[in-house]
Amino acid sequence: MPSNDLPGPPAVIELRQYTLRPGRREELVDLFEREFVESQEEVGMRVLGQFRDLDDPDRFVWLRGFPDMTARRRGLTDFYGGPVWARHGPRANDTMVDSDDVLLLRPAPGVRVATDSPPVRPPVGAPAPDRFVSATVWSFPPGQHEGVAVIRDGLLPALRESGPAPLAFLITEQAPNTFPRLPVRVGENVAVLLFSYPDESAHRRHLDEVAARSHVRDAILPGLARLQTAAPRRLRLAPTGRSLLT
Repeated sequence: MPSNDLPGPPAVIELRQYTLRPGRREELVDLFEREFVESQEEVGMRVLGQFRDLDDPDRFVWLRGFPDMTARRRGLTDFYGGPVWARHGPRANDTMVDSDDVLLLRPAPGVRVATDSPPVRPPVGAPAPDRFVSATVWSFPPGQHEGVAVIRDGLLPALRESGPAPLAFLITEQAPNTFPRLPVRVGENVAVLLFSYPDESAHRRHLDEVAARSHVRDAILPGLARLQTAAPRRLRLAPTGRSLLT
């Protein structure tokens, strides 16, 4: 089932971060974009975005979506038990040191984002777009919902008033992993915001403008700091040529 034929926006999304063997990221990007996009979408998954981590030349980041957890199990079973992975999976795995840094997420309710209606995918060999994507991951104690509410009701409106709409606003999917062959991080309670900019300077200007607002500086950011279990993790990302999210 091609990605644009999936029944509505994905309800389950994986954020996958791979640590690669030194110097082999371009090998994996080329293989992934040639062999692992349409082949995953033909079994009901949606490859949403592929990125080079600008802070680590040996890290590849991507997002994959599913209609629901049942479709996720079925799609992963079909893909990883199918002929494309049998043929090309060993080479992909050989580029990797670690592929288990995976967050199982779902869209935050009531927030419309770019993953709802992704554009037409560029063809194999398309040049990488001249865009900068930021992903911020906040971590909160298990079972605590206040942090997500502060982002949704306080920080996100301030960001939207002064900059682009988010590519995605995701929170932890609490359902158990029903495909244990691919581990995910357990015990997580996170919120993830992705934004896209023409360049990194536009990203910095946006954050500076938001942080200078008195209610953000004096209430929202200190409130988040009190609620989170660690400092937010910020990913600086460059989309690959076939990424839908740019």
